[in-house]
Amino acid sequence: MTRLILTRHAETLWHAENRYAGRSEIGLTEQGLRQAEALGRWAAKADLDAIWASPMQRVRATAAPAAQASGFPPTFDGRLREVDFGWLEGKTRKEAQAERPAELAAYLENPVDNVFEGAEAPREAVARGWAALDTIAASHEGQRVLIVAHSTLIRLLLCDLLDIPLQRYRQVFPALGNCTLTEIDISNRGIGLITLNIPTYLDGLSHD
Repeated sequence: MTRLILTRHAETLWHAENRYAGRSEIGLTEQGLRQAEALGRWAAKADLDAIWASPMQRVRATAAPAAQASGFPPTFDGRLREVDFGWLEGKTRKEAQAERPAELAAYLENPVDNVFEGAEAPREAVARGWAALDTIAASHEGQRVLIVAHSTLIRLLLCDLLDIPLQRYRQVFPALGNCTLTEIDISNRGIGLITLNIPTYLDGLSHD
């Protein structure tokens, strides 16, 4: 049995402003740095065997304390990147509402079938995400692996795992906390969800 421990990166400057942050490179806030340090303190006692991560700047900064504490340098995999929000990237919901209210309403109703121009299709994100997790599980059979990634990608993967329609990812998983822990087990019997959104930092929860 392989235990994969998924965590969302620490808080960024755009999270504090409630902006859509997909493929943009954004730095961490002071609170985000504290969250990353808390994740590092958890990692020091977590009996990890490896760390994998998205190569994006905010994830690298989040994973660094855990890597130092555990002694495992991260393996970076581009398939763990956040979903690209296309035109919506970098905007707040209020800004999008002012510019394209009808498109935003359709997107909020069904973010799978009504993506903005230039955005990545959620189903494609799920496919690459699972391909990454399959690679990680095959590389670390019977081990414990920390995976540092992104909110939307993780929530979409959880919906797919639990046979929940992807368009409901915001309703079913409204708040995936920064540096919280979601664990799944992979074995010859299948894949199971063990824990969801367990905080390593008291102020880790944030909605987006």
